[in-house]
Amino acid sequence: MAIWQTQSTPERLNEGSRQTMAAYLGIEFLEVGEDYLSARMPVDHRTMQPDGILHGGASAALAETLGSVAATLCVDPARKRCVGLEINANHLRPVAEGPVFGLAKPVHLGKRTQVWEIRILDGQEKLVCISRLTVAVLDR
Repeated sequence: MAIWQTQSTPERLNEGSRQTMAAYLGIEFLEVGEDYLSARMPVDHRTMQPDGILHGGASAALAETLGSVAATLCVDPARKRCVGLEINANHLRPVAEGPVFGLAKPVHLGKRTQVWEIRILDGQEKLVCISRLTVAVLDR
């Protein structure tokens, strides 16, 4: 059973992200599944730390982008808005090249809060970062 109250497509989500940090970092939404949202982010000059590997802040930005957008798709946007309340990220493996892929799935979809788990994988499907995002669901 799909969890989305707002139906969308990767194309619409990418269009809605123009002129945002997500667009600057090269984040591209790939799939709106029945109970997940996925995206890709390049590992390049925009997302690397000086040491030549993926910056942990870029991973956190990918996680927050995926979780926040997914949370928003789970509410009526005319009546509610979703904002990040807390995020944590465990950086498990360095990545020096290629894209990384994020997959957001809900842990809890409540009336006032949502919790999302975001797994970030490298091109070989090895876990790079695991993140949990808590979102507040607010009245407009």
